[in-house]
Amino acid sequence: MEYRKLGRTGLKVSPLCMGTMQFGWSVNEADTQSILSATIDSGVNFIDTADIYSRWVDGNAGGVSEMYIGNWMKQNNIPRDQIVLATKVRGEMGEGPNDQGLSRVHIIQGVEASLHRLQTDYIDLYQAHWTDDDTPIEETLRAFDDLVKQGKVRYVGASNYAAWELMQALWTSDKENLARYDSLQPHYNLIHRDEFERELHAVCEVYGIAVIPYSPLAGGFLTGKYRKNTQLPESKRAEGRKREMTDKNFELIDEMEVIALRHQATISQVALAWMLADPVVTSPIIGATSIEQLHENLGALKVKLAEDEIISLNELTAWKVVDE
Repeated sequence: MEYRKLGRTGLKVSPLCMGTMQFGWSVNEADTQSILSATIDSGVNFIDTADIYSRWVDGNAGGVSEMYIGNWMKQNNIPRDQIVLATKVRGEMGEGPNDQGLSRVHIIQGVEASLHRLQTDYIDLYQAHWTDDDTPIEETLRAFDDLVKQGKVRYVGASNYAAWELMQALWTSDKENLARYDSLQPHYNLIHRDEFERELHAVCEVYGIAVIPYSPLAGGFLTGKYRKNTQLPESKRAEGRKREMTDKNFELIDEMEVIALRHQATISQVALAWMLADPVVTSPIIGATSIEQLHENLGALKVKLAEDEIISLNELTAWKVVDE
């Protein structure tokens, strides 16, 4: 495993990050522990979660993914210093007016609750899950800065920030001498490129911000499981993929299959390899629901796409309007 620096920091992370939204939602605790153990055994040291996972499930109050991770570390005597543990704060965790957001009050409440569920005394990467228009960025960053100084948080990052919001945060950190966002989690994949590439890509490259894309397989569409003229399976996940079922995207899947066969790989491995070929991308977040799926994702690290293959994929998914 070749580890990468988290942006401009000295922290080393694996080139794939284990996402944990599925734990406590579609994966039970016993299977979660098996997948996490296999993850660490494979050399992946980067685990990402959030306090709100999986609050959207009936009867789930949130924090379940964090709780599963904490139980796994304790019950298996996992060396804490061998894991880069990331979590997020922002979402609604209760019924009160201060039970969400990026205010000092909610951030302090949130970190203490996450530390308790994770059964640890520090978080390696604490991230703003998305922005909060009701809270000045100075207040948010000062709260994060205090947590870094207290040793409860090592680094801070952002998720779902627009380019101007990220630049505002960087400028504020520089002006006020506060801890800055050293990572960004954007929604990014082969069929969802413009949101990140339009402006955020350049910001992250210039300012040395680690890029940890989520949904690199487009919710399963970029695995090739959905094909043209094939009936969709009856599931909410498949129903949510209908917007991707276009002739253009199915043409992409066909080309990815050709490339995959050339490399003796899978379509999902090609999708991840395309992303990993960009030096600005640090560690795509995978959401394996089984050990087999984890191993398939890891196989992407051995796939080195040729320049003409990358060009072909880029042309099939181009979003820029080129003047002829």
